[in-house]
Amino acid sequence: MGQVRIGISGWNYAGWRGSFYPKGLPQRLELEHAASRMSTIEVNGSFYSLQRPESYRSWAERTPPGFVFSVKGGRFITHMRKLAGVETALANFYASGVLALGSKLGPTLWQLPPQLGFDPARLARFFDLLPRTTAAAAELAARHDEKLEGRAWTTTDADRPVRHALEVRHPSYECREFVDLLRENDIALVTADTAGRWPLLEDQTAQFSYVRLHGGEELYVSGYDDEALDSWAVRVRAWAAGTTPPGARLLAPPDPPAPSGGREVFVYFDNDVKARAPVDAIALAARLA
Repeated sequence: MGQVRIGISGWNYAGWRGSFYPKGLPQRLELEHAASRMSTIEVNGSFYSLQRPESYRSWAERTPPGFVFSVKGGRFITHMRKLAGVETALANFYASGVLALGSKLGPTLWQLPPQLGFDPARLARFFDLLPRTTAAAAELAARHDEKLEGRAWTTTDADRPVRHALEVRHPSYECREFVDLLRENDIALVTADTAGRWPLLEDQTAQFSYVRLHGGEELYVSGYDDEALDSWAVRVRAWAAGTTPPGARLLAPPDPPAPSGGREVFVYFDNDVKARAPVDAIALAARLA
């Protein structure tokens, strides 16, 4: 089986204090506490605004060896520009400090808005812009504009792969053409559980899997009971082994061959409202230990 990483989307939530975060724990130690209980975290502050290199560097230094951060791409790129004319915005995003994570940099998540339908030409142009190595990302970052003057990070300590995952929220993506396009570009299709609000797609389109669990019954709120966690454990185990889960909802079978040793799987719980995300992440990890 490939490596399975299960974690949470973000970690700085006031509602978690006194429950997941022990009473009296200083806020400055919340990342360390979360990282001691799981193997990965999805950075979602990067979706709302460009972060700073010192933040990324601090996160890397404060987490244990082998820990991984996935980073959510900026909404300026996905929601405001809708992937069009984003060359400079992409340069700014990677110059904001993403590469300061070093070996702890995981996939980049791109989440599209619900009103943006499937446009293969638009997607293909965007995919062509994406860096596939940290060296390429550093080269792209060097083309940042004046917004990042004096605060840009445009180097990498080693040349590593840069992976990308795409989460969609419009029913027009439920077609084989979309799956084929992702496979041609080695972009992972995000399997997103959104309480039935948006498509739940399970085709595997890259050499790794990416799963986001936003709540099975109420978006961002409801937790996952034992039966639901058992079901997700079966799926994650299959994807890690490079096989297809029983009853998978596929648009374009068969899945591409898995890499030798199976797929690496990233799972993030985003049902944060009632502090269910860390509880469910730990419970799912225990099932897959």
